[in-house]
Amino acid sequence: MCPQNPPTESAGTSLPSYDLTAWRKRIPLLERYVALNSCSRGPLMDLTRVAADSYLDSWNESGMDWPGWMAEVEAAKAEFAGLINADPDEIAVTTSVSAATASVAGAIDFSGTRNRVVASGGEFPTVGQVWLAHQRLGAEVDFVPTTEAGTLEPATYEPFLTESTAVVSACHGFYQNGFVQDIAAIAERAHAAGATIFVDAYQTLGTRPIDVKALDVDFLTSGCLKYLMGSPGIAFLYIRPELIDTLRPLATGWFGRKNPFEFDSQKLDWSVTASRLETGTPPILAAYIARAGMAAIREVGPAHIHSWTQLLVQEMLEVGAEKGLDVLGSRDSTRQTPSVAFRSKIDSAAVESAMRDRGFLVSARGPAIRLAPHFFNTLEEVTLGVCALAEVLELSS
Repeated sequence: MCPQNPPTESAGTSLPSYDLTAWRKRIPLLERYVALNSCSRGPLMDLTRVAADSYLDSWNESGMDWPGWMAEVEAAKAEFAGLINADPDEIAVTTSVSAATASVAGAIDFSGTRNRVVASGGEFPTVGQVWLAHQRLGAEVDFVPTTEAGTLEPATYEPFLTESTAVVSACHGFYQNGFVQDIAAIAERAHAAGATIFVDAYQTLGTRPIDVKALDVDFLTSGCLKYLMGSPGIAFLYIRPELIDTLRPLATGWFGRKNPFEFDSQKLDWSVTASRLETGTPPILAAYIARAGMAAIREVGPAHIHSWTQLLVQEMLEVGAEKGLDVLGSRDSTRQTPSVAFRSKIDSAAVESAMRDRGFLVSARGPAIRLAPHFFNTLEEVTLGVCALAEVLELSS
């Protein structure tokens, strides 16, 4: 039988290379729940709350502090750049991955012969929907199908890549099952076909080292509310520097200009940096929180996080197999984000609610329940989480 009460302190003998106990103390939610839903929402940390209060105090005391607020936005860009081995001038700030994708799509000319988008079958809906919306402007969209298990290998893209391919859209990690694609191999194939590559890294950034130069990608985007320990309302977009000057997005605004504070509504000049894909006033409060969250991730270290969460994923896969649970996705922990999706024959939202009642925060997606630990979780927690899920599914069958 599985223990009935979830732990609030690490009781395992296996520990990561960083001070797990110290970091757990900075997340008040862990006193009440076992948080295994980082693929959907990361918990609040004391330092991110302090960052939010810092903005609110500034707003209250000064009324308006544009220089200070813009400096914080730029600092958040720099934190994001540091996570992916980029320069801050190669980063645009936006409000969501949806907005980032739309900006890139609107900057691509689909009127010529190179008008095809090749997207993975594992894209988050918003990404596929943005590409489909641009069919009105001449885009032709193909989706590379996944296997029945929900995986996809680089070679599967090859039949779809032709001289008409403009962009390949390949998420780094599948949102539904956590499968990790070989982005470098896909990028090599895209570039050989004369196409660019767009990567949604929402499910991976913050859990492993990511180097946009080594991966050789053209665009990479992520929001902050999942593994980056931030809030909704902000996302960032990396643009290969050689491409920046070629982009003329249809969705634009005053922050996409060379000098946003020139206030000339009759001039459409373009910033010389990636900020040309920015639109209106940036999400200032979210930028404060995002910078603090990303700084914490960089302090823990993505490589250390990756080593620890791979161990947690392996534990979940092994316990799930012992309990007879059916995995949606790869059973190879080296090809997974810190997320394992277990199939549910009943309404997954009801299972999510039942797990919350037992003290576990998990995430329902379609036919599956996702258990997604992060750097602050323990081996005991993930074991208890899988056991609790098995019991809920058994009681509901």
